[in-house]
Amino acid sequence: MQNWLRMTKALVLATGLMTSAAHAEETVLWWDFLSGGDGVRMKQLISDFNAAHQGKIKIDATTLEWGTPFYSKVQTSAAVGEAPDIMTYHASRIPLAVKQGILQEITADDWTTMGLAQADYAPATWDAVTVDGKQYAVPLDTHPIVLYYNKDVLGKAGLLDESGKPKGLDSRENFTATLKALKDAGVKFPLGSVTADGNFMFRTIYSLMGQQDGELMTGDEFLAGDNATKLENALSVLQEWTTEGLQSTYTDYPATVALFTSGEAAMMINGVWEVPTMTDLQKEGKLFEWGAVELPVIFDHPSTYADSHAFAIPANKGKEMTPEKRAAVLEVIGWISKNSLLWATAGHIPAYGPVTNSAEYKAMEPNATYSSLTANMIFDPKTPLAGIAGPIFDVMSTYFVPTLNGEMEPSEAVEEIKLGLEDL
Repeated sequence: MQNWLRMTKALVLATGLMTSAAHAEETVLWWDFLSGGDGVRMKQLISDFNAAHQGKIKIDATTLEWGTPFYSKVQTSAAVGEAPDIMTYHASRIPLAVKQGILQEITADDWTTMGLAQADYAPATWDAVTVDGKQYAVPLDTHPIVLYYNKDVLGKAGLLDESGKPKGLDSRENFTATLKALKDAGVKFPLGSVTADGNFMFRTIYSLMGQQDGELMTGDEFLAGDNATKLENALSVLQEWTTEGLQSTYTDYPATVALFTSGEAAMMINGVWEVPTMTDLQKEGKLFEWGAVELPVIFDHPSTYADSHAFAIPANKGKEMTPEKRAAVLEVIGWISKNSLLWATAGHIPAYGPVTNSAEYKAMEPNATYSSLTANMIFDPKTPLAGIAGPIFDVMSTYFVPTLNGEMEPSEAVEEIKLGLEDL
């Protein structure tokens, strides 16, 4: 009998230990929309996290299609309690997600648990994930547009300043003069821009509006007061560059990158996410000396459009997250934020200040050079109508392409845009 009791106790103890072991590792279901170089780097971060938390937390990651398909799936999944535990999200889409009720608030206690604080983030980045005084995501980065330039071509034309940057970055007149000097030097396209894609050009146009302190929305009104004039000003300068042969015409995204990397375009306005393309080509000996800087000041002061990749926690209907699961999710967000130097190699500017203030980041070029633009960033209007693949993008982009390519007057385009936005 005693032997049987000892065996029974041993069996119960073993079962308990196995049960404990089974629950020791918390699995965090993860969705993202990251492909290309972004995807490679995030997969590495996930692998590093899992290795550092072996037996405690494991990220089970799935990559879905970027844009509308991703956000539609999140919305439908959260409504039936089948969304993941954590997901990547664009800051510009947060107002719509909050309206839809599909995001959990990141509370003050959550920030403390993660070891992150408001002081760690640029004011514009923090505000971008804030709705009605509450935070609904944790910014991982900011990914603005920048001006790429061919140092060899500009240097040969005498158009680099003492610091090795393009001359004329301080005004419309001076930058246009630089473009004309490149044209006179025989450069096919002084500036390459994605003029065949109005959605992309929104970034440049909104930046130029920001340089005039322009607003797309004032309260609930679109292009109120003199904001329509500021939009017209932005369209006019870009149209001028195109019609005078200073900027590429009807160029799609891949063609714009190809114009720059082939040397046909001396400069290019594009996202920081193209930094790895340039870095890799140069390592292979297939690219000239190049750099990237903040956009030129065409109007009154520096201003650059940006968005943020952020981490958000879905509000799964009817599915309460356990304290253990939430603790694991917060550990994921905090750890990746603090280890986002690798993410910076994708060109993005890490949102977490201690990373961008580190000696390692300050030695990373051209990232360190253009990261100063975080003091001059503007994000989308805080409305459910804005954001990546949102209605505002769609309405405005329809008129951007013909206007930038000289087939529609800027004043006419602004009038049509205002009517289209008001219909929303």
